[in-house]
Amino acid sequence: MTEEQISLLCQLAVRAGEEILKIYAEPFEVESKADGSPVTKADAAAERIILAGLRDAFPNVPVVAEESVEAGNLPAVGDVYFLVDPLDGTKEFLKKNGEFTVNIALIDKGVPVFGVVAAPALGEIYWGDLTSIENGVRRAFRARIAERSLVDVEPVRVRTPPAGGLSVLASRSHLSEETSALIDRLNVAERLSVGSSLKLCWVAAGKADLYPRLAPTMQWDIAAGDAVVRAAGGAVVLAADGSDFVYTVPANATKDDLLNPHFIAVTSKELLPEPTAA
Repeated sequence: MTEEQISLLCQLAVRAGEEILKIYAEPFEVESKADGSPVTKADAAAERIILAGLRDAFPNVPVVAEESVEAGNLPAVGDVYFLVDPLDGTKEFLKKNGEFTVNIALIDKGVPVFGVVAAPALGEIYWGDLTSIENGVRRAFRARIAERSLVDVEPVRVRTPPAGGLSVLASRSHLSEETSALIDRLNVAERLSVGSSLKLCWVAAGKADLYPRLAPTMQWDIAAGDAVVRAAGGAVVLAADGSDFVYTVPANATKDDLLNPHFIAVTSKELLPEPTAA
């Protein structure tokens, strides 16, 4: 990715966030998708901005975007495509706690090689780039959003595994029994909760050591945050065997083909729990 492309993708996330905040500040209606999950006009408004920007800047790269897929538009893709979640954490959006995000990720041969996660209500943005390496280190950053500008930009890096107990992240709105059972097997010193893909960004930024998710998610929910984690030196792996998470959109795919297996985001694979007996 060039610096110009990175700046453009970050600005798309910021602009989509601005549109979300306009709706966030006013009364709005909530509808239900086919799977029962909530959706608002903010999701569609943000996605329109992102899709238009991606069409202009990357006309030959397919885009798999949540609301478009919900409407029956899931394009055929090759090795390279974008995954977009225009508003991740709709339940947090409805609770007005600010913990929702805009996610844009670029996938190349199953790997999220770039991702940007903007949290407009919190004025935060994170991005990670695996396409270029400086001094042997992949690049991940966070910044504050101030009137469309990114200020106080600083690199982020996963923290060194602690000698004591772990700081473990759990979903604020989607904690499953399986996830709780896995957490109970760990040496946990601190248990944190935050909404949306901010959990992945917190792992990347050294705020926590591990985020297990043994509950349903979609590829667009995690791809951008996954890129930030990997660029910051961490890993996102399958909970079943610890192998690296791989993104795929098969031929003639449907939405169900984009469901994620259970996964764990972790600062170091050394912290992964031993698999349980079948």
